[in-house]
Amino acid sequence: MRLCFASNNAHKLDEIRAILPSSIELVSLADIGGPDDLPETQDTLAGNAHQKAQYVWDHFGVACFADDTGLEIDALNGAPGVYSARYAGPQRLAADNVAKVLTELADAPTRTANFRTVIALILSNSEKYTFNGVVEGLITTEPRGGAGFGYDPIFQPTGFNETFAEMPLDQKNTLSHRARAVQELVAFFEAREK
Repeated sequence: MRLCFASNNAHKLDEIRAILPSSIELVSLADIGGPDDLPETQDTLAGNAHQKAQYVWDHFGVACFADDTGLEIDALNGAPGVYSARYAGPQRLAADNVAKVLTELADAPTRTANFRTVIALILSNSEKYTFNGVVEGLITTEPRGGAGFGYDPIFQPTGFNETFAEMPLDQKNTLSHRARAVQELVAFFEAREK
């Protein structure tokens, strides 16, 4: 099955290709001639994921899924949340976002947080589905590790001493928020094949 992931983010594509079954050919927005950026004007992760998937379906007629992910920090009342990618400004620079979070948490009594991913899947006008993945953890006091992307250098999942950026990709793929949402997506496709 050919399925478009409504993204051109190479890191996300690699992560998801490593998880999806070989029966699914994952293509990017660029592969179908889509734009670099899709509309994200909703105020929830689910809203943005559905908006992006619907855009691809409406403009290209391709079975697709889109995701939106947010880092939700308890001491910041759930921020940056839906604004995670552009938390420090419209330039969307991960280093700036990380620096802003660390500055805001400098005197915080608690550093608990979670990463949440919502996936919206559209297979036809009447087949639309939503999948969720959450991983709990805490925000470190400084960036650690050179792997991963985004907030990975400051997010340490519960039960581990390493940040996502210190873990090999195959380990991160077993427990990340995106991996959990994609596992729901994979289970959905496996159930359809039975």
